[in-house]
Amino acid sequence: QVQLVESGGGSVQAGESLRLSCVASGIPYRSYTMGWFRQAPGKERERVASIDDDDKIRYEDVVKGRFIVSRSNDKNSLLLQMNSLKPEDTARYYCAANHYFYFSPENWDWWGQGTQVTVSS
Repeated sequence: QVQLVESGGGSVQAGESLRLSCVASGIPYRSYTMGWFRQAPGKERERVASIDDDDKIRYEDVVKGRFIVSRSNDKNSLLLQMNSLKPEDTARYYCAANHYFYFSPENWDWWGQGTQVTVSS
């Protein structure tokens, strides 16, 4: 059974930082591409950052320079360090896993339940 469990969300002020974690089980983690997505109320789910099995990293422009994605294959974990948070970063953040990278969230196979991030001005 595949499980992705996120943690680390919360409520912060603009300019502050949060670190999200995701722990995966039930997949050969080191051979999977991992990603962070987010969805705000009334909006479509969007990609935030991803890291391939060969450590190739991609960021969406809106978070580039502020967010850092990393993975630990020893711990089956995925991290997202979020700095200089803005109110527009408010969303539910999801961890996802897939054999290959895709831009569209519809092509990703496995998802966590998400963790809420709220940034107030």
